[in-house]
Amino acid sequence: MNDSTQVAERHDSALAQRREDKAARPVTLVPAVDIVEDTNGVTLWADLPGVSRDKLQVSVHDNNLHIAAEAVVPMPSDLRVQYAEVSQPHFARVFSLSPDLDATQINAQLQDGVLKLIIPRREDARPRRIAINVT
Repeated sequence: MNDSTQVAERHDSALAQRREDKAARPVTLVPAVDIVEDTNGVTLWADLPGVSRDKLQVSVHDNNLHIAAEAVVPMPSDLRVQYAEVSQPHFARVFSLSPDLDATQINAQLQDGVLKLIIPRREDARPRRIAINVT
């Protein structure tokens, strides 16, 4: 009986240590995205609930589009959290951009927790109609 009690105590302390480790490192979530491509370029919508403009970073480096954000989840002061899997979520996602896209002309909008990125196609990469002359 004594041995099983000691095993249980070791298990509890290991569980407590894992909880402390999880609390120490931030949780990174991969935001859900919808991507639509047409002849003009690409439109990307990313779900970033709880993210404000000042906690959002969108950048392009080496033809990679980086999205990083931190959500702020306000909690009323009179409530005590009993259980939370993620208290301050961090979002991150990276996309490789086609050379046909013009990364210098990206338009970004954030509304109601949804980031909308419009990435236009380079003018010389857009399909164009060729006139046919009849002789």
